[in-house]
Amino acid sequence: MTGFDAIIARDQRIEPRDRMPDAYRATMVRQIAQHAHSEIIGMQPEGRWITRAPSLRRKAILLAKVQDEAGHGLYLYAAAETLGADRADLTAKLISGAQKYSSIFNYPSLTFADVGVIGWLVDGAAICNQVPLCRTSYGPYARAMIRICKEESFHQRQGYELLMRMTRGTPEQREMVQEAVDRWWWPSLMMFGPPDAESPNTARSMAWKIKRHTNDELRQRFVDMSVPQADALGVRLPDPELRWNEERGHYDFGEVDWAEFRRVIGGEGPCNAERIAVRRSAHEEGAWVREAAEAHAAKRAGRAA
Repeated sequence: MTGFDAIIARDQRIEPRDRMPDAYRATMVRQIAQHAHSEIIGMQPEGRWITRAPSLRRKAILLAKVQDEAGHGLYLYAAAETLGADRADLTAKLISGAQKYSSIFNYPSLTFADVGVIGWLVDGAAICNQVPLCRTSYGPYARAMIRICKEESFHQRQGYELLMRMTRGTPEQREMVQEAVDRWWWPSLMMFGPPDAESPNTARSMAWKIKRHTNDELRQRFVDMSVPQADALGVRLPDPELRWNEERGHYDFGEVDWAEFRRVIGGEGPCNAERIAVRRSAHEEGAWVREAAEAHAAKRAGRAA
């Protein structure tokens, strides 16, 4: 048994200086980079509502949340760098389409109710996915996830609180919430990835203790969590097959449209091109900031020498 295998067998953490298989390193870079890209791209759907928030309080909440997402991306890019990845290279791969981000962020946020539904469902799904990552086998990733999960839990509560207010408001507000739930429910279920039988990386990730639960296990956990929350809100989840199964002790639910999932992952979602174009524009327009920072760092290093 190698040192790496022994650490995994003892359920301990792999650290940057430890020897690790090239495949493990590549898997971790891919997963952490995809997660970081998702946080950065994920700023866009809600960010577009900052200037149109209905009150100063809602504007402040939204600003704080978008700022948190930027911070999550920073933590995760830093974790990827401990594996030898270059942040500029990761950004170039995102912009070129060589690396992916979560499919959920390729859907539009059409009304302010979407802000609440994204907080409730999208961040709720993220929490189901990410809390087990606090125990993932790669140390820097696991430690970054502790703070990220705490903040994501707060985001989920913020979204739910907004929806509670809207569903207790006017008939138009309640209708707006229901319409947003109808649009975001199925894409939220897709966030957990393809079904286990079609997930090529799950078995290895489970063996290396990168993942602690399969895609389908996490998806079921999310459904079980969301149904009573929807009941409390007074909204209907758009699935006619959704019902409690006493024998299983879980909710049964309908089949996800995996053809749509593959289309969105393949770049044909409603907002794929828009999301990458915005990220590319921000990267290009921020070039002068990076150049100034590099010049300042070089100047300080020269003085120190």
